[in-house]
Amino acid sequence: MPDQQTRARPVAPGTRSTRHRARALLTAAAPALGAYAAVRAVGLLVFWVSASAAGKDAPHLLGGRWDSVWYQRIAENGYGYTVTLPDGGVHPDLAFFPLLPALERALATVTPFTVQGAGIAVAWVAGLLAAWGIFAVGARLYGRRAGVVLAALWGAYPTAFVQSMAYTETLFTALAAWSLYAALRGRWIAAGALCVLAGLTRPSAAALIAALAIGAAVVLVREWRAGERQALARRNARMLLGVCLAPLGWLAYVVFVAVREGSPFAYFDVQAQWGNSIDGGRALAAFIAGLPLPAALGLCAALGLLGWLVFLCVRQRQPLPVLVYGIATVVISLIGSGYFGSRPRLMMPAFPLLLPPAVALAGLRTTARTGTVVAVLAVGSAAYGAWTLLGPGPP
Repeated sequence: MPDQQTRARPVAPGTRSTRHRARALLTAAAPALGAYAAVRAVGLLVFWVSASAAGKDAPHLLGGRWDSVWYQRIAENGYGYTVTLPDGGVHPDLAFFPLLPALERALATVTPFTVQGAGIAVAWVAGLLAAWGIFAVGARLYGRRAGVVLAALWGAYPTAFVQSMAYTETLFTALAAWSLYAALRGRWIAAGALCVLAGLTRPSAAALIAALAIGAAVVLVREWRAGERQALARRNARMLLGVCLAPLGWLAYVVFVAVREGSPFAYFDVQAQWGNSIDGGRALAAFIAGLPLPAALGLCAALGLLGWLVFLCVRQRQPLPVLVYGIATVVISLIGSGYFGSRPRLMMPAFPLLLPPAVALAGLRTTARTGTVVAVLAVGSAAYGAWTLLGPGPP
């Protein structure tokens, strides 16, 4: 028989408290995760029925087209693939960041999933983690009810169908949301480490890097002016370390491309080959000018609504890292010269834009009213998603 010491091994207090906090966080987030999953289930159901009625393969539409194929090719073969276009232009796979294909390859290696199936699985799990992080940010700022509504609204975003595809949006949003949550709690090293991973996921990590840097700078200046210099040196050393960590993922990939291609500006050349250079919004203006008048007016109205949401975020006095991240994500999405149809998708990680409507909906008198509004938005998002995914063009 084992002795008493073997049968009753004590659990380290730190381990017990960590497990307790994790369970508490998950319990608190359960309504938000349930609401998000329900909204996305509506989207998937409408899409699946529509795809079946059209005689199309739903899993292929989610994981086997457009950017998904590029990520899967990198997962299977590494970098080095280039497509030559009929006009002589080239599209190298170095435009795609490495974290998603690395996760796809790892999951396909240890499970029965194909690389395509692994990509969809990563996106779905990351979607739940993103909803959890979004809830955590919303609940910390405006209460649990607002956090639940915020997660549900993100799941009902007009282009939320991309959250079900083997794309990087859910993975990046999860990393960004938890990085911002860590910064709000003063866990700056964790915020910086999560930003490193975000920088290996999408180039729009520049918005998160800027958010952490500006937020930290304002705190440092405020404390310096207040004369709290000793506290500044002691407490904010971790803040400075987190801010220094934040850009390392993005910079590491830029350096990798530079070394591989033998040019310090190779990464920017690659993006330019894909038509993704920064033009200050000229391509957007030219696109609007080329539309028929009704379509141009409709698009201008949509941009006006976007500007109104940004104004509401400012008036709401969101914490600076959250506010900067949301606005910077929108700006980056609008000032590029790339394919216009992708811009709503590129703005989807800017979940702070949904905080004003989330707080307003959370303030309705009854949960039934809030649920009805979210349900209507979910059905509308589902219909738009099915229509888009069954079409020929990329999202």
